[in-house]
Amino acid sequence: MFFPYPVIEQMTEDQVSAWNEHFSGDGHERRRTIEEGVWRRTQEPANAEQSGWSPNSRGRRRVVHYRYEFGINRVFPVPRLTLDNLYLTVSFTAPATEIVAYRRRLAGWLADGRWRRLGSCWAKGDLRFLVAEYGEHPQDERAGRPTPEGFRSLDVRFLTDEFEIPRAVRNLPWDVLAGGMRIRERRGDPTIAPDLSELRDHLPFQVEIGCGTSIEAGVPPLHHLHEVYRVTARKDNTVGQSHAFTLSPQEDSLVREMLISADVKAPDLVAMFRACFLAKPTGAHRALRALQDTGAFVGPVITHNFDALPARSGLQECFVRRYDQRIPPVPLLSESKALLVIGLHADRRAVQQRARAMGKKIFFVDPEGVDENGVFKEYLIEGAREGDIVVRQGATRALAQFCELLGIRA
Repeated sequence: MFFPYPVIEQMTEDQVSAWNEHFSGDGHERRRTIEEGVWRRTQEPANAEQSGWSPNSRGRRRVVHYRYEFGINRVFPVPRLTLDNLYLTVSFTAPATEIVAYRRRLAGWLADGRWRRLGSCWAKGDLRFLVAEYGEHPQDERAGRPTPEGFRSLDVRFLTDEFEIPRAVRNLPWDVLAGGMRIRERRGDPTIAPDLSELRDHLPFQVEIGCGTSIEAGVPPLHHLHEVYRVTARKDNTVGQSHAFTLSPQEDSLVREMLISADVKAPDLVAMFRACFLAKPTGAHRALRALQDTGAFVGPVITHNFDALPARSGLQECFVRRYDQRIPPVPLLSESKALLVIGLHADRRAVQQRARAMGKKIFFVDPEGVDENGVFKEYLIEGAREGDIVVRQGATRALAQFCELLGIRA
């Protein structure tokens, strides 16, 4: 695999302008030229259904962390959107016999993929591959976590040649791990409403959005990344259901795919960023802009999405899908009377929790399910409470209707 790796071979003038205005530069709430993801999967009694934990099967762990840097490459006559740097690491903790067997597999995949030994790493094209095995993982030593008896850890890492990863970035997934496992919320008994008419009594309101608005714009849902990085087994492809974690080295196919042919895997790795960049604001984003222009909606869009669609609609963003802060600060304004949550199933950043504590009314817009092959699969909002209002519609429809109720042209 060679870099820069083309994501869009020929960018139009409009695409270059969109990149320069909304993605490049330092004047944003985050570096939008970077895509990053972290998953840490452990065996705990609380996640036994997904992890297979039992008194006789425990202690396995798999941590996946990727960080990609994108840019515009102008070497060719037409500008190209490219993946400039890649960093992908997978860490396993498993019984020593599994680690030994997996190392033999790695040797076979390195040979099949025609990697060459280069000092302490292996090389193919512009990619480098490193392996490190530990009796006690340095990050466990750092955190004071004991290694289960008879277990070992193995880290594998892919990165572009000469790409330097700061220590803070390397430590990031382990800092997330130290934060503990998220406990699912218990759903209460919210009121199911046909529309957002009650929101008229709680103006002005603030907005928190999840992937619902992005999916309407053609961005893949989060489980797409779960499949790309083999985070869970999704054999039935059912949204919202509990799926078995990929924990043992023998069940992981991500590293094999990268070693055998990274070029074949590469389109999957860049698909999310490409889709986010190509997506266009929807009627939902235009409605939010109209609501803000009239003062019904105040503050920035509190967003978990990295597609910058609210920003491209002329709205300010507060990005909260962060790993460096478990509970990032959010601008919940004293003058707002409600929080409208759109297309978000879990309060992972405690935004709704904090809004309730301030006495704000919580409204949800979410179909609470998806159509798959003509069959509606229920996917309930995790933490809706008594007193909350749930409108089971898509974002564009619900917001367009609300604009009509207020006499606002969206």
